[in-house]
Amino acid sequence: MSETILNKVANSVLVNFDLESYIPKGSRTFIDISQWLEQGFLLREKPFREALITHDWKKYSRHHIALGSSTGAILPAWASLLVTSYLQPVAKIIVLGSLVELERQIFREMITELDLTPFEGKPIMIKGCSDATIPQDAYILLVQRLQSVAKSLFYGEACSSVPLWKVKK
Repeated sequence: MSETILNKVANSVLVNFDLESYIPKGSRTFIDISQWLEQGFLLREKPFREALITHDWKKYSRHHIALGSSTGAILPAWASLLVTSYLQPVAKIIVLGSLVELERQIFREMITELDLTPFEGKPIMIKGCSDATIPQDAYILLVQRLQSVAKSLFYGEACSSVPLWKVKK
């Protein structure tokens, strides 16, 4: 008597959600505002404005940009706003902070705009292993969004998962 071996995972209605496959494309670039400061610390308005006027902003076309100062210079609020006014026509996104903060914002926007229709009423497995560096708070936001439409949520792999949430009957 031979029994057919069924692949229950392959035949499951479980939807696999791999956050890595949703990573927005594009270069991530840190722009150091201190490059336009005298000795990296002193902002003199006229030379600062002149440096921004002559800078090649087109090289940041379609980049994700993080603005900051590597020297820890204390800058007036208008300095980063002025740099932003030059970047806005060419960059995809601009944040004040580090590349880590930039990545968090990129994922935040992507997850917020995600079409949840394909996940309505379904059990969802959020893939746990990733080669990419995905910010942990991206998973937190993802769970919040998916919980509004899913039947149940799991984290990990089909062979080894952690149940996170299930609709109460």
